Amino acid sequence: MFMVLCAAVMWGTTGTARALAPASAAPISVGAVRIIIGGAILVVIALVRGTLRTRWPLLPTLIAAGAVAIYQLAFFEGVARAGVAAGTIVTIGSSPVFAGLIAWAALGERPQARWIVATALAICGVTLLALPREGLLFEPLALALPLVSGMGYAVYATATKSLLPGRDNVAVAAVAFGGGALLLTPLLFFTDLSWLADPRGVAVALELGVVATAIAYILFTAALTTLPVSHGATLSLAEPLTASLLGVLVLGERLAPVQLLGAVLVLLGLLVLALAADRS
Repeated sequence: MFMVLCAAVMWGTTGTARALAPASAAPISVGAVRIIIGGAILVVIALVRGTLRTRWPLLPTLIAAGAVAIYQLAFFEGVARAGVAAGTIVTIGSSPVFAGLIAWAALGERPQARWIVATALAICGVTLLALPREGLLFEPLALALPLVSGMGYAVYATATKSLLPGRDNVAVAAVAFGGGALLLTPLLFFTDLSWLADPRGVAVALELGVVATAIAYILFTAALTTLPVSHGATLSLAEPLTASLLGVLVLGERLAPVQLLGAVLVLLGLLVLALAADRS
């Protein structure tokens, strides 16, 4: 559980890093660069560990790689349209529901009552975190893209869970993100990469690729070896909480009382799962 929370904190830096990037950094370009850097690092680590050469079932591998690519494109374009706070809320808030249903159908992980309570609390919390700034009224595409991103994340988590038995967690992350990087590489030929010539752009790309991708997903896949997919997705709701706190500390944003209540609800939801883990 601790590893998922650490990963979620790292993912929570994504919005702030994107806000600090040069103005010329388009959402699609940032998403592609992030996955290419992170995927390359994961592949190199897996090659050094000698764990990449094994039999990989074709369908789950392709699904994991495709979900990574879809998640990135939909997420960055979605937050550009809906706003960082609201887009992140819809993406991360919807992913536990998608993950619970998909894992139930694909892996037979029947949702537990404690997970339902924890997820409901956390989703209410992240919804309140977004309300004062952007609200929940979107144009259709601004709502659809974050939802697609949330489903992509849930599909990735489920496919990864099916790949983990008998395999190294770093190799599993490398296959998923390396494959996603291959799918997104052609976009580099059609997007403006001038922002990478700016030292600020390089710092953002490295933070997103190394910290928010490579390190974070090594921790996440390691945790999935013992944690149900639905629990992992719910614990990842610490991401928008982190993003909101960084907005206050780094970007000078303020948390209204309703946002503070949302933060409390997220923490309560995470506590419910933590107590479940302690008793299991």
